[in-house]
Order: sequence, then C-alpha cells, then structure tokens
Amino acid sequence: MNKTEKYMQLRAQVASLMEGENDTVANLANVAALIHGTFGFWWTGFYLVRGRELVLGPFQGPVACTRIPFGKGVCGTAWQRAETIIVPDVEAFPGHIACSSESRSEIVVPILRDGDVLAVLDIDSRELATFDEEDAAGLEAVAASLAELF
Repeated sequence: MNKTEKYMQLRAQVASLMEGENDTVANLANVAALIHGTFGFWWTGFYLVRGRELVLGPFQGPVACTRIPFGKGVCGTAWQRAETIIVPDVEAFPGHIACSSESRSEIVVPILRDGDVLAVLDIDSRELATFDEEDAAGLEAVAASLAELF
C-alpha cells in the first residue's frame, strides 16, 4: 500500500475507532497507536494546550518531554503559528527541544477549532526528511476529525 492509500485507510479507521466513544484520552490514545503502527514512526503522540504550555498526552514511543512552553521548539512554534510545521532535520531547527537524540525529522500538526489550537499531533522519525506535504495533508485531515473531542 502506498502512502496515499495508507492515509485514506487511516482516516476511515480513525472515524471507526471514535464512533460511539467521546472520551478524549481514550480516542487520542487509540489514534496515536494507530498512526504509530501504520507508519512505524519513532514517536507519535499528542501535546494538549494547558494554559501557556503544552502538556504531554497519549503517545507511542520512548519517554518524552512533559511540558513545552508556548512558542518553544517545533511543537510550541506550531502552536504559536497555528499551522503545520515539517522539519526535515531537527538539528537545523532553531530552538529544537531534543526529547530524544534519535529523532532526526519531525512534523507537528495543530488540532484547531474556530482558529484556536487545542492540542498538537507530534510525530518524530529516526530518518532525515521523512515528512512531506502528503503527510501534512493526511495528518491535518486526522487532526480536523479530532477537534470535536475537545
């Protein structure tokens, strides 16, 4: 299955997983596991907006940073800009927060409702330049479906 087909299947699976379940943590946990298992990324998870910082939510992968300030690192910057950020080489991103030295590239997708960022979906890869616009579009569609949870 190519990447386009995987994202089409992922969107259908997310909708199916969330059908009849309204608990935010349960849904985010399942979605993180689904994305992680489908693509085999190094780290897949969510950070939830709590005041002026992002707080670690459900994830799959190694131990992660617990709190990220607004505007700091890739996650905090995606929150500040309210837009998806693709980082081909995390070492080249000014102010990158290294939760794991094995992470080499990253994509962060905000979960938005009415223009407000409610959380971010953060995915890391151990390979350089893993993510592209196709990943952004596929993950933004997933993020849009998650906004109703908040």
